[in-house]
Amino acid sequence: MRQAAKITAGARSMGRQAVRDGLTTKQIDRAVHEYIVKCGAKPSCLGYEGFPAATCVSVNDEVIHGIPGKRIVRSGDIVSIDLCATYKGFVGDCAGTYAVGEVSEEAKKLIAVTRQAFFEGIRFAKVGYRIHDIGEAVQDYVESHGFSVVRDFVGHGIGRGMHEAPEVPNYRPEERRPNPRLLKGMTICVEPMVCAGDWRVRILNDGWTVVTADHSLSAHYENTILITDGEPEILTMADDI
Repeated sequence: MRQAAKITAGARSMGRQAVRDGLTTKQIDRAVHEYIVKCGAKPSCLGYEGFPAATCVSVNDEVIHGIPGKRIVRSGDIVSIDLCATYKGFVGDCAGTYAVGEVSEEAKKLIAVTRQAFFEGIRFAKVGYRIHDIGEAVQDYVESHGFSVVRDFVGHGIGRGMHEAPEVPNYRPEERRPNPRLLKGMTICVEPMVCAGDWRVRILNDGWTVVTADHSLSAHYENTILITDGEPEILTMADDI
């Protein structure tokens, strides 16, 4: 599991380095794909429920699940990279949002708040706390900075499968839903998806790409973490700033 996560983190770093003015989202995906294969792993997203690429590359108002293609990223854009790698039957998952050249102050703040929201959340990723404690901390931090948290998609457990129980909301659920206690040895993905405007989203006609309903900017940050006796261990930590 640690090795799968290490490869995944390296792939995210490779994708981040490929995010620059003039490249297509497909070229970013190719760099990530080649890195994962070179490490002896498999890109878990490729073929997952029909997804056609190794990487989800989402630009500006695209929240998640952007399909890599001919779109050229330009200076001023923000690009979210979300990917998984499978190694010897175990899966790692991580994401990050990166600026292309000089971006707006709002975009800079959005990226920084989204990333820090992850760290605010995992303060409660410890034995004895419950899953919803993480999401409540994420939501409170995000909203204190004037942004909103997507409700339609959540974090998740991970291990031999990309998506396992339990669901890990990034917000305080209003409806009744499972809220298990965290136990030593659990591996979960915490992944704030944050919007500069309203939290509502819609899915484009390609069946995959999720965009903000009000066309505001969105950022995404995710790591695979391990619940331990003490502080959580971030398995996919890498040079992602």
